[in-house]
Formats: sequence, structure tokens, C-alpha cells
Amino acid sequence: MRWVISPSGPLSGEIHVPGDKSVTHRAYILGAVSVGETVVSGFLRAEDTDNTLDAIRSLGVDVKSDGDVVLIRGRGPNGLSEPDNVLDLGNSGTGVRLLAGLLAGCPFLSVLTGDSSLRRRPMGRITDPLRKMGAVIDGRDGGRLLPLVIRGGSLKGVETVSPVSSAQVKTCVLLAGLQAGGTTIFREPVLSRDHTGRMLKSMGVDLFTEDLASGGSSTIMQGGQSLSPCEIAVPGDISSAAFFLVAGAIISGSDITIRNVGVNPTRTGIVRLLSAMGADVEIDDRPWEVEPVADIRVRGTARLKGFKVPIEWVPSIIDELPLVAVAAAAADGVTEIRGAGELRFKESDRITGTVRMLQQTGVKARELDDGFIVEGGGAIRGADFVSGGDHRIAMASAILALLAGEASRVSDIQCVATSFGSFPDVLNALSSGSLVSEPSAERGNFPALSGVD
Repeated sequence: MRWVISPSGPLSGEIHVPGDKSVTHRAYILGAVSVGETVVSGFLRAEDTDNTLDAIRSLGVDVKSDGDVVLIRGRGPNGLSEPDNVLDLGNSGTGVRLLAGLLAGCPFLSVLTGDSSLRRRPMGRITDPLRKMGAVIDGRDGGRLLPLVIRGGSLKGVETVSPVSSAQVKTCVLLAGLQAGGTTIFREPVLSRDHTGRMLKSMGVDLFTEDLASGGSSTIMQGGQSLSPCEIAVPGDISSAAFFLVAGAIISGSDITIRNVGVNPTRTGIVRLLSAMGADVEIDDRPWEVEPVADIRVRGTARLKGFKVPIEWVPSIIDELPLVAVAAAAADGVTEIRGAGELRFKESDRITGTVRMLQQTGVKARELDDGFIVEGGGAIRGADFVSGGDHRIAMASAILALLAGEASRVSDIQCVATSFGSFPDVLNALSSGSLVSEPSAERGNFPALSGVD
């Protein structure tokens, strides 16, 4: 299948976006190692999170779906069972990295794998600290690539100093640290997403985070603590909302309200960035417990201006950077992104993929080792885009296509099911049918991008 996207006039309406993917993964996994029944509502129904739920079922956890909630009867970390098959997490880097931390302390053998894209993504960033804690892990390329064979056992708390800010690595280490003797410390250059810390605290775990005098952030937790079950309301995913925040900001006359969106301060970089570029964005806070929630309104009332993005902002917008490039294409002047080398190790090389996406439409853009530079404000022409199996590139291409002077096509769109299968329906509700799905007659003129690691 492919999408055919026609240029759009102003977008308007009120929408909801699917549940937050990061929070859903964590709710499932922490629910599995709590003692008692955890109730998860608002969860994301998508391939990535479904694979995580299947994995915890394979570990002997009782999981039931009851309408709009998932009931997880946790068994504690010591109550999990050896799986009778390989745990296949599909395309989910979050799922596989978090489960590796959980399984590192379990006294049995387990095997983690994923699809062809995930098997190229780097795993040394989790296997190195887990081995220092005492885990026995084998895998391709010395444990740097999937599949991973984990022989769990006795762990000890250690201090991990990460060269990059990564919520996946941090959560992996903390999940192992729950089963370790002593204190686990995780240091990172900038505070990454703190969903895990918030959820652990809500489940009774004593954990704290501090800013370091030398810069960076440190998360500290004592091992051996038990988790109490709780009710977890998953908010709408701001990474999914971001597609429509950018669309509303760059299409003149638009007026979009997105209800019940998670506005965790470690995730709202896209709102801060759009505001810095001159967008009209309002946040209306709603009642919340574990994760901050708000309604967000964006209006296309002013032309955006190019912006040099501070490096310290990058961790809070890492998943939205292809969309930042779309906003930059519509803005007057130059936008520069640096410090985003992690983009090369996502579902595809997103630096190359993002720059290629822009260049196909006539936008001046060039790659940097750790980012890109975009010269915006010019005409945007229609193009034949190929996602390369990357859901965020596919959806960013669709938003960019709304600005083009003629119809565009996006091929290889099945990947969108990993995070936001209803994306076409939501976009059409705002644009009166700008997107049409049709069988692919042929692939685009550019080869599909694949993950480089």
C-alpha cells in the first residue's frame, strides 16, 4: 500500500491521539514485576506494544484485556518463568532493551530477538552495563547485536556513566538494579525521559534524581525493593500529537486542539521548539497523577522562523526531529540541528532519511555527522517518498506533502502500524480527506533506507 497526499488548506478540529508508546511499554513491564494486579488504561494498541505484552505473557504473567483496560497480575521479579520460545519483539527497540534489563537478574535462560531492522541496531550500550552488574549475555558481534542469549543470575549494583542520554539504556539498568544487591547509579549528560522513575515511585520504589554540579543528571536506586500494583492511566502520545502540532503551525489558518496529551517535561521539547520558531501554541493543563496531561491547541497564525536548536534540547525532541525538519522547510531562514547522532541508530538512519525527504521536494538541506541544516522558506514540490520501513519518516513525509504544489506519494507505509495505525484517519478528519490509501503500483525513485546498526 501507499498514500497519495494532496495539498491541503487549513486544518481544523479536535482530536485524540493514541496512548503514549513509552509509557505503555513501561506499564506492562513494571506491572509484570509488581506483586498484585496492575490496571492499565489508555494504553497504545500497536505492534510494538503488543509484542511487549506477548513477551510478558511468555514469562508466565497472567494478562487479561477487559474492554479499554489491561489487567496484569504481577508475579514479582522472582516469580517469572523461563519462556519456552524465543522472545521476538519485532521492531521495538524499547521492548527489547527494557526486557533485557528485566531478564538479566532472572535465574533462567532467555533469548531476545527482533525483525531485520532491530537486528541491526546497537545493543552494546545495554549489554556492557548489564555485564558489569554480573549478567551473562551472549549474542552476535560479542553481544552487540541481536539475538541476545541471557543467562540471568546474581547481580550487583554499579555506577553506569552513559556517554549519551538514553531513556532506554537508563530503564534497562534500573530494571536490572531492582534485582541487584546494593545501589545502582545511572549518570547521563542530560536528563532523558523520566517515565520509568515516575512510575517506579508511584509503585512504592525509593528512587531519586539529582542534577550534577559538573553537568548532567544522576538517577540513584537501592536494589531489592518490591513494587506495589497500581492503576496507570496512559496519556496520549506527544510524539504522535507532534505531527499535527507541526501541521497546524505551518499551514496558515489552521486551528487544531489535541485532547489529553502527555506533557512530561522531558518530552515537550517539540512545543518549546515550535514556540521558539514563532508558532502559536497553547497548553491547558488537566488533572493528572503519575504523568502530566494537557490539551494542546495550535493555530497557523504566523510564518515560522529558522532556529538554531540548543544541543541540550535534543534529548527531549529526539523522536520528533524529522518533523522539526518539516517545520524548518516551511520556515524563513536557516534551522540547524546538532548533537543528534542517535538518529543514525533508529529504525533507519534518520539523518540521511530526513535530508533525502526534504531534498526530494526541492528544499535545501544537508547532512551533518550528528544532525542537519535546513534552509527553508522556498517552494515545496510534490515527490515520491519511500519510508524505508521507518514509521516516523513515513508520517513526516505525509505532513511535508500537505505543503507541496501538487500531489505526493508515500510508499512502504505498513511500518506506521508499529506506533500510529490510525494516522491516516486522524489526518483526514482535520484536512477533509487529503490522504488516500491505494495499492502500490511501483516503488518510488529512491531506494528504501535501512538501519545502519
